[in-house]
Amino acid sequence: MKLIRYGALNNEKPGVMVDNEYYDTSEFINEYDEAFFANGGLEKLTTILQKGSVPLLKVDHNTRLGCPVCKPSKIICVGLNYADHAHETNAEIPAEPILFMKSTTSVSGPNDPIIIPRGSVKTDWEVELAVVIGKKASYVEESEAMDYVAGYCLHNDVSERAFQLEMGGTWDKGKGCDSFAPLGPFLVTKDEIRDVNALDIWLTVNGTRMQFSNTSNLIFKIPFLVSYISRFMTLLPGDIISTGTPNGVGLGMKPETYLKEGDVVQLGIEGLGMAKQRVIPWTKQ
Repeated sequence: MKLIRYGALNNEKPGVMVDNEYYDTSEFINEYDEAFFANGGLEKLTTILQKGSVPLLKVDHNTRLGCPVCKPSKIICVGLNYADHAHETNAEIPAEPILFMKSTTSVSGPNDPIIIPRGSVKTDWEVELAVVIGKKASYVEESEAMDYVAGYCLHNDVSERAFQLEMGGTWDKGKGCDSFAPLGPFLVTKDEIRDVNALDIWLTVNGTRMQFSNTSNLIFKIPFLVSYISRFMTLLPGDIISTGTPNGVGLGMKPETYLKEGDVVQLGIEGLGMAKQRVIPWTKQ
């Protein structure tokens, strides 16, 4: 299945994408949230759709899409998980996964604008494969880790490099600004992806290709990451693990290149759809 959430910001409804058309599921699904995943929501929704006993209301394909998961409790990101990205940023390949968090207030829809934060001079892009957790996970064995995965979605791990690297402390300062976690367009359940370790992944800025790689190049694979992270924190249904970005970020260019007002970022992962984000400046609300 492909799960979507559609509608105005903070008023999204659940839906599904079938044969490139959007359909509402709010008649029998409240939200794609922690309770949905924890209480067998995916299985129930699958049964409803397979029976076809409930007619689905078609949704205008031009409607806004939100993050396909409603209010994840946390977003855990993995740094330097592609060797070529580590090299371009003059960093050593990590012996163990580097973990950092993005604030949940950074979540936005796949085609919502990227807001350059106040005082930013180094806002950067990072296309990533995101993993959505399907059930509570704590001290999970690597051999069983995929049982805890609900599916996958596209993520742009937008980053402010001066905040991240030049202001002391952890990376989180440059990762959690508003609009810095556009997710979607949809959540693809894991049964629809034949091999998650063989997906093309790409990003362009103003039509120029900046990143192109394949998930086969991940240093730490998804089962290991789920198991590893569950040693340090309990993963709840709906939590998101973003698995890292390949080379081609602005920080690694010579000279360094960053986003500016009016730029258009487009990104995609094979089987997980595409997203398009226009860059706008911060304004006082």
